[in-house]
Amino acid sequence: MLVNRAGTMVLPFMTVYLREKMNFSITEAGWEIALFGLGAIIGNFTGGKLSDQIGFSQVQFWSLFSNGILFIVLGQMQTFWQIGACMFIIGSVGEAFRPANAAAIAFYSLPENRTRSYSLNRLAINLGFSIGPAVGGLLSYQYLFWVDGLTCMLAALCLKAALPPVVAERKQHEHQEKTGSSAWKDKVYLRFAFFVFLTALCFLQMFSMLPIFYKEHLNFSKPVIGLLLGMNGLVIVIIEMVLVFKLEGKRSPVQYISIGAFLTGLSYLMLNLPIAGLSLAVCAMFTITLGEMFMFPFINTFWISRSSEHNRGQYASIYSMSFACAHVLAPSFGSQVVQHSGYSVLWYAVFILCTIASIGFYNFKKHYR
Repeated sequence: MLVNRAGTMVLPFMTVYLREKMNFSITEAGWEIALFGLGAIIGNFTGGKLSDQIGFSQVQFWSLFSNGILFIVLGQMQTFWQIGACMFIIGSVGEAFRPANAAAIAFYSLPENRTRSYSLNRLAINLGFSIGPAVGGLLSYQYLFWVDGLTCMLAALCLKAALPPVVAERKQHEHQEKTGSSAWKDKVYLRFAFFVFLTALCFLQMFSMLPIFYKEHLNFSKPVIGLLLGMNGLVIVIIEMVLVFKLEGKRSPVQYISIGAFLTGLSYLMLNLPIAGLSLAVCAMFTITLGEMFMFPFINTFWISRSSEHNRGQYASIYSMSFACAHVLAPSFGSQVVQHSGYSVLWYAVFILCTIASIGFYNFKKHYR
């Protein structure tokens, strides 16, 4: 995961590439990103299904390796529809990795260190992501696609070399009926996934509307905005593993998830204070990062508790799909509210939605097993 994320360069710079290099309008660039998001929804669904049928090892390897080739191909595309088709396929193929990876971590970890295992994975993601865009900013557009593609393929080869493949056992339909049912029939989990979507819709404003708010409303320079956003990953790398180690097993995971959702909303509400400035922006960023650390590692603990070996990929895919849907809708939701009502209304709305999600998560305490 560290090797893969350290090469993440295309997606962070995609809108800039489409605007500066390809001369696309803002609307056209937005549609290209939306096509990636739509592909991601399909990818998360098929990735979870395939993980249960052929095993997470095969899905992870071929998703990474194929995505590497597709990134290189994307760099050769010239027209709106060529790039759009490629973005959709990249979303479909690349995002199939997520539920397979989540199922793999559940398999390789032990019940007593499972939440910390997901935190370690998140640490690798954030550490790698702090390298990829920084290096990508120094490269020409021509090389971004090649470096990202090659690191995807390298990560696939590392995975194959380092971990013994695990083949999914073929199960008869009757056996599946006895050992458990489809995740899509678990109404409790589907409600839980809705609250994940609601929180993600708010959390992802950090990567869409928050940088514009910093620039237009607080008049921060580009380097300051970069440092504020980079602070998120840095704090996670330093604190999350220790925090999860201290919290794991002390309370029900849904209580931590509930706290995390509330802190996420609170961080945006802080931006409406009349003393808005750099110090407040730093406090707000630390608050949303704290909420993220409370929330995401323990969400994995909840869905694993409801799954069994034969349907774990399905549960992982529903979680990933809820996030993918939020990725598609978050930018348009935030921009529409700002355009018609302003930033202050958006931050109030986000706080209310996160509070609703926080209460919703807490009510799942009786369903945790």
